[in-house]
Amino acid sequence: MTSHILDKPPQGAAEDWTVPQHWSRYTADDHAIWDMLFARQLALLPGRASQSYLRGLDLLRLSKPGIPDFTELSDRLMATTGWQVVAVPGLVPDAVFFDHLAHRRFVAGNFIRTRAQLDYLQEPDVFHDIFGHVPMLADPVFADYLQAYGKGGLRSLEYGALGRLARLYWYTVEFGLVQEEGALRIYGSGIVSSHGETRFALDDPSPNRIGFDLMRVMRTRYRIDDYQQSYFVIPDFATLLRATEETDFAPLYAEMAHLPDIRPDEIVAGDRVLSRGTQAHALSRA
Repeated sequence: MTSHILDKPPQGAAEDWTVPQHWSRYTADDHAIWDMLFARQLALLPGRASQSYLRGLDLLRLSKPGIPDFTELSDRLMATTGWQVVAVPGLVPDAVFFDHLAHRRFVAGNFIRTRAQLDYLQEPDVFHDIFGHVPMLADPVFADYLQAYGKGGLRSLEYGALGRLARLYWYTVEFGLVQEEGALRIYGSGIVSSHGETRFALDDPSPNRIGFDLMRVMRTRYRIDDYQQSYFVIPDFATLLRATEETDFAPLYAEMAHLPDIRPDEIVAGDRVLSRGTQAHALSRA
């Protein structure tokens, strides 16, 4: 498979790394893979996904079959929260990524996985990026949070703290849980776009589920090759927005520089533990 992890803009990319989506170039099988993944996740998400996500999912029901046309999708999203979707050829440099977020542009890969990769893909494809992320961008509070995160990401580069801030993105935007009406719901794109983790994050006794705390999250390492060993739970999306907009991150970065990292499976003093995991899944994979 072609790698979509790049170190410079490929030929045909603009200075900001964006490229045309070339919707007309998708094959019938590309669209069939999207439709298969969409239907499979749609059957799982009611009662599991956040209401904000489910409401935003209607943005993806566009006039064309299969993979959404980014132009049509951006028109709907712009009218909803002022965001747009731009195509990129793969993973872009951090500064480029943050700058797009800070200007309410969500970057999405324009390729889709193969049938052999339905359940695991190392590089985010159009299904992960669009099905996983875009519905949440229709929520005004979460949309503001992601823009604030982009602005904070640009500042983090000045402090050499990118790794810390990346953990915040991972444990919220990608793998976050939220409390709704007395129950836990998923909103992180890495969960809602994953057939297996949609069940695992809420139902399995293996992972820890811990109340959100900004510094705690930024000190916690994560797994990129398996289901998460801990999930962090927010009470609502306004909490994320306040944590990002009202916190002076520079003193936090300075303080964390003298503190050890926390293991992905670890419970520490001060945690608000909603459920302590058995870590059986991680042990079985060791």
